[in-house]
Amino acid sequence: METSALHPLVPSMLRITRVRREIDDVFTLRLDVSGRPSGFPFAPGQFNMLYAFGAGEVAISISGDPGRPGELVHTVRAVGSVTRVIQGLGAGDTIGVRGPYGTPWPMKEARGRDLVVVAGGLGLAPLRPAVLHALAHRADYGRVVVLYGARTPADILFRKDLERWRGRLDTEVAVTVDSAPAEWPGMVGVVPALLHGAHFDPAGAVALVCGPEVMMRFAARELSSLGVAGDRIHVSMERNMKCGAGLCGHCQYGPTFVCKDGPVFRFDRVERLFQLREI
Repeated sequence: METSALHPLVPSMLRITRVRREIDDVFTLRLDVSGRPSGFPFAPGQFNMLYAFGAGEVAISISGDPGRPGELVHTVRAVGSVTRVIQGLGAGDTIGVRGPYGTPWPMKEARGRDLVVVAGGLGLAPLRPAVLHALAHRADYGRVVVLYGARTPADILFRKDLERWRGRLDTEVAVTVDSAPAEWPGMVGVVPALLHGAHFDPAGAVALVCGPEVMMRFAARELSSLGVAGDRIHVSMERNMKCGAGLCGHCQYGPTFVCKDGPVFRFDRVERLFQLREI
């Protein structure tokens, strides 16, 4: 079900078709967009504003497949009042959606180059559409490398996706965790450390990075030390977005507004801001 919005700040009402729990505080919503003639087209990296009745709105990246516009997917962490209300919704319930908003990952610019995807925690959700796009258009890219880190093995998102991607002969996937029990057979350590064992050409690679701010800062530093140019390192700066239209000022990041100028930025344009507090 979909109600046409007469104003860009008025949400369309969509029905939830499925809710899947990912980990303890993270869940994925699938929304019915059958009432829209062209579905819900979006570019990898863009986000929507999700509205819960009586609670408010929250900015959430689209985590679905951009090649399937008939399916709208969001992966959400329940960390605030709005997302906790959304967590309580189920199949058949209705939610408001505005969007898509924001600058996407530079998939066109990355054509013909190695693609390095570096994700930490929930940061894999905004990057999942980019990986799905690259694998669906595999001949357009050189090496495709996916490096992912989680706090513990229990916090790993999209396990089936990671296993499927790792099973491809044309894709390199490495997963690490910050801490793990003795029986964990995988790697333990921080995500940026995975870059030194990855196989790609730094001189021509494009890197997409999303995760906690400290992780992005260190990942960008490691990429730079390996020879990836700052204008080919892209980071997602999603944080505290309230309106999605640059009106409220909550997402102002130095001289820029994340919702209007981002959330994807070239690292060389925002590197200085990573060093500042209270922005």
